[in-house]
Amino acid sequence: MASEELTGLSNSFARQNSSSGISLDFEPDTDYHFIETLEERYKCAYCHLVLHNPHQTGCGHRFCQHCIISLRELNAVPTCPVDKETIKVQEVFKDNCCKREVLNLQVFCKNAPECNSKIILGRYQDHLQQCLFESVQCTNDECHDQILRKDLKDHLSLHCKFREEICQYCNQYVVSINLKNHEKNECPDFPVPCLHNCSQIILKKEMDKHFSVCPEAEVDCPYKQYGCPIQIKRGKLADHENAALREHMLQILDKNSKLEEQISDLYKSLEFKEIKIQQLADTVKKCEKDFRQFTQLLGKNSNLMVNTQTLASHIDKSAWLETQVRQLIQMSNQQQSKFDLRPLLETIENIKQKIAFMETYDQRLVVLEGQTTEHDVHISIHKAHLNKNEERFKLLEGTCYNGKLIWKIMDYKMKKKEAIEGRTVSIFSQPFYTSRCGYRLCARAYLNGDGSGKGTHVSLYFVVMRGEFDSLLPWPFKQKVTLMLLDQSGKKNHIVEVFRADPNSSSFKRPDGEMNIASGCPRFVAHTVLENVKNTYVKDDTLFMKVVVDLTDLEEL
Repeated sequence: MASEELTGLSNSFARQNSSSGISLDFEPDTDYHFIETLEERYKCAYCHLVLHNPHQTGCGHRFCQHCIISLRELNAVPTCPVDKETIKVQEVFKDNCCKREVLNLQVFCKNAPECNSKIILGRYQDHLQQCLFESVQCTNDECHDQILRKDLKDHLSLHCKFREEICQYCNQYVVSINLKNHEKNECPDFPVPCLHNCSQIILKKEMDKHFSVCPEAEVDCPYKQYGCPIQIKRGKLADHENAALREHMLQILDKNSKLEEQISDLYKSLEFKEIKIQQLADTVKKCEKDFRQFTQLLGKNSNLMVNTQTLASHIDKSAWLETQVRQLIQMSNQQQSKFDLRPLLETIENIKQKIAFMETYDQRLVVLEGQTTEHDVHISIHKAHLNKNEERFKLLEGTCYNGKLIWKIMDYKMKKKEAIEGRTVSIFSQPFYTSRCGYRLCARAYLNGDGSGKGTHVSLYFVVMRGEFDSLLPWPFKQKVTLMLLDQSGKKNHIVEVFRADPNSSSFKRPDGEMNIASGCPRFVAHTVLENVKNTYVKDDTLFMKVVVDLTDLEEL
């Protein structure tokens, strides 16, 4: 019960203290190098380290907040380790005066001597967030290199193996370490020399199309079916056809002569077979006549039976011969139609005409493809301009010019998960202004925390951005800033942090780049408080942040 009271008191103290000026805090259990020797009155009586959120007991000794909670949890009746006096919960109070003194003690940066900064203890973590000699991890996926912050920009743009580069051929983003393999094996727009050494450079995706027109590709002579065995480069095919025109004509004539001879032989064979068929037909008729005569005499003379059987066998043989002859006639007719040259010659002529037409059509297609590509480029440029203008209009519609920002953060659970997984560590609000021609500002939130609040708190920062009228405004930025998490229950139980811009901090100077380093509260609100079902800071997976800039003494242009 006592620990819960102390925790509640401590959280309340953090918010009350921040309203007096800059939001100050530091990491406990850390070895700090103080400029002056740390006095005993600033050390915890239990852990003997610098006091963190100091609490004073009834006996007059000071303890860190977590140390005095530990004493209560370890002992049913906690006693002071200095004078063995019983620690009474109702006599424990937060020593705000001591806390202010501790937070204003000056320390060296842990990256000394490279960094020669001297900072008050309460701004130590803020300093590390912008210290050029602090070691940070590369932000590119799969890269685990640790780099000094001052070298991070060069590392990301020049040295990181996992940075994204644009393929110079297909304009796709490719991880640097895979760029050469992409160009060689995957890029459809990678230029390669023709496989047939025609001295042309072709895009890989157009290789098959080029092969059909490549002048160095070897192709068969069109007169191969007539006996020309030549295989020649396409570019020399026309010369070959002109040079070998006589040979090709002779080959066609020879082929035709052979076909005519075959047809003549077939005609002769057919005439011979027709004569033989006629002879067989006459024989059959004669046999049928004799058979009828023998049948009439059958009743008169029984001895004729044997002769009748012999005659019947002759008739069967004649019928078989007649069938064979008919089959031969049918085969002859088929062969005759097969070797008829007129349909063949007509087909060849039609194919030549189609080839000539297709060649003309291919040339027209090449011209049309070039025009289509040019139109596609223009359309892409127009689309990019339209998208840019649309985004700008959306920003202008939602922009405030009174120094106040209401930031609606939707899909809280999904965005927090992305922050935990390291995909989207922080998110930015839309810009807002102190006036139409005033400072350009925004808010930045780390839903999984940043610095001392990582994994336990939501961190909320205030960011000064580069604006159109910066050259006319007074610098550094000196206004008081209020950061709020709005209560959606209607009870107005908002969580509030207030600080005044430090004129000596680089966070509030005139921006050199797109925006300055963010400044604010790494422990703005604990996840346990934000996501507690008893609170209504998150409703329908949505929360609202509010930033208010005090415009007092700020002249409008």
